[in-house]
Amino acid sequence: MTTLRWQPLTTLVLSLIGLGESIYLTITHFDKVALVCSSNATINCEKVTTSPQSEIFGIPVAMLGLLYFVPMVALCLPPAWRSADRRIHQARLALSLVGVGMVIYLIIAELFLIKAICLWCSGVHLVTFLLFVIIVTSAPVVLAPGYGTVYDEDDDDPEDPDGAAPSGAAAEGLTS
Repeated sequence: MTTLRWQPLTTLVLSLIGLGESIYLTITHFDKVALVCSSNATINCEKVTTSPQSEIFGIPVAMLGLLYFVPMVALCLPPAWRSADRRIHQARLALSLVGVGMVIYLIIAELFLIKAICLWCSGVHLVTFLLFVIIVTSAPVVLAPGYGTVYDEDDDDPEDPDGAAPSGAAAEGLTS
């Protein structure tokens, strides 16, 4: 079993897009620059990004996006996808779960508390959701026992990557 070829590259591209959007949102937050975004009753980036919900415990949500996408970029690099270290795959899965949880909260805040939608934020939400779907659907493969284990194809025992013949009592039991 292996991941599909498009998954590592797609998640990396999505993570980079999300990182770029988060950088832009963070810069506009701290520089107090107006976002390039249309404004009407429903779509109003300024209303969303200056609302009380634009900060959590005093931390700008845009900055939380940076704290999400920086490690996600690293976890979505092709070598990370090929790694036999299950902790990398578990971290990518856990981070995607946290990300989509945050997105659900932010969408609820936009729709019901702020009553406006930010297109830039929606872009981040879409990227985070797509990352979540790809990562969750790949989880059974990358978290399966033996994923990333390299062994000789002629070897019948994937638990023994050297293909060494059994010895001792086990060997005697196999030959009789």
